[in-house]
Amino acid sequence: MGFMSSSVGRKVLMAVTGFFMLFFVLVHMLGNSSIFIGPAALNTYAEKLHSLGPLVWIFRGFMALMLLIHVWFGVTLTLENSAANPSKYAVSKKLKATFSSETMIWTGVLLLSFLVYHLLQFTLRITPDILPDAIAKRPGDVYKMVVTSFRITPISVVYLVAMFTLFLHLSHGIQSIFQTVGCSNDKTLPALTTIGKLLSVLFLVGYGAIPVLILAGILAR
Repeated sequence: MGFMSSSVGRKVLMAVTGFFMLFFVLVHMLGNSSIFIGPAALNTYAEKLHSLGPLVWIFRGFMALMLLIHVWFGVTLTLENSAANPSKYAVSKKLKATFSSETMIWTGVLLLSFLVYHLLQFTLRITPDILPDAIAKRPGDVYKMVVTSFRITPISVVYLVAMFTLFLHLSHGIQSIFQTVGCSNDKTLPALTTIGKLLSVLFLVGYGAIPVLILAGILAR
């Protein structure tokens, strides 16, 4: 049986691609956190990324591939598990499952939808909230673009809901990565579960603080 045709092989690919996306989420948060320093810091960060030129697009292409693989096998494994699990095991499985693990496919769908919106907003910059003068020349005034967008309450609410969804997805996903690649056992599972939840909280606070502080008027021009 081929590696990609076996459930074990596909779960490993899910874990590997999930790890790359977890790494991206961490790096992206660190870069975005420069907004707390001030306009110059965030705009300088954006300019340095823009100066990398083709390297940025190569990285984006690689991450897009990781995402496609993760989504494809996530959907196929979920469908296969739903079809294969006899109803008589439903009660016992529910007892061991958590809300995060039971909703992985749905939080994944919501995150994918949010990602499309996020790219339309801050990468392609075609949503109505983007000010033309902030993007007259790329990368433009990224600080102004972000602050102006998050001053619109519905947009900030969308981002906060998305970050809570990310929290739910990673609460189970991080622990699942370690378990799939064989780093988890009865002794290490509690510690890895705790690490997963702490990282999930870190992302929730790190990303969520930006729209919250902008709405509160603490981050402003």
